[in-house]
Amino acid sequence: MSDGIRPTLAELVALRAAAQGRRPARRGRTGSSGQAPSPMRGRGMEYAESREYAAGDDARHIDWRLTARSGRLHTKLFQAERERMTLVVADTAPALYFGTRVRFKSVQAARAGAVAAWAALRDGDRVAALRGSEREPPVPPAGGSRGVLRVLDALVRWYAGPPADDAGLGVALDHAQRLLRPGARLLVLADPASVEALPPERWGALTMHARVHVLLLVDPLEMSPPRRLLPFECDGRRLQLDLAADAQRERWHAGFAGVAEAAMARLRARGVDARLLPCNAPSDSWLGALDAIGRAA
Repeated sequence: MSDGIRPTLAELVALRAAAQGRRPARRGRTGSSGQAPSPMRGRGMEYAESREYAAGDDARHIDWRLTARSGRLHTKLFQAERERMTLVVADTAPALYFGTRVRFKSVQAARAGAVAAWAALRDGDRVAALRGSEREPPVPPAGGSRGVLRVLDALVRWYAGPPADDAGLGVALDHAQRLLRPGARLLVLADPASVEALPPERWGALTMHARVHVLLLVDPLEMSPPRRLLPFECDGRRLQLDLAADAQRERWHAGFAGVAEAAMARLRARGVDARLLPCNAPSDSWLGALDAIGRAA
């Protein structure tokens, strides 16, 4: 299994039971097949065809090109996409490759991504994954166990150690925006500081096309340090922080817990379902939120 420092493929495969033992998310307009085209458009709907406009049709869906060509008013019809996509976006910031309880935050990120991939298989979704890199392409959307295993293999590689070509969460979200289609589920695994470094409007653009869920990876020491003198080593030098002193604790809070709290508030204000995932928590403890997103789709 894992030493808690680097994820292994075996431990990510073993998480299938945790993800698929839960009740499958009920599907709404997304993921169904065989439905007749409808003049109504919602999340997870794609263009099917156009027909002549009838009284009561939504004027927002008028097909202006066909109307201009034919000289008669036409409206667009939409139908549910046959397959929804679950996209896992992996932040690979260096701060994630650290942990004081059970496992590194990077390993917890890999495990949470694996849970999402197995849940996608359970729900009949295609699954894809990507990180912030200008050189490595995304893992393309694919269904079935083979699609899941390709994502797990990528998570193992990405979270074995900080990638040399990490271009940041912003680049990863640029890739995600190009890949997402209406009705998709998006799971972002991120360091709180990576989220805080981005302009808030980036998230609003994503929520227009997908159900967005962000897991902020944190460590218990960061969130609630003990009130005592703690030794650290940095660049070969040893130093001590007196975390019994109120002033030092306030600076510590501002640098860690305060950043996480601000990131979560910023995300929720933009319609993102955001929550903290400590590295010592069960890796599937957040899955009910993803399932709730699936029921709402």
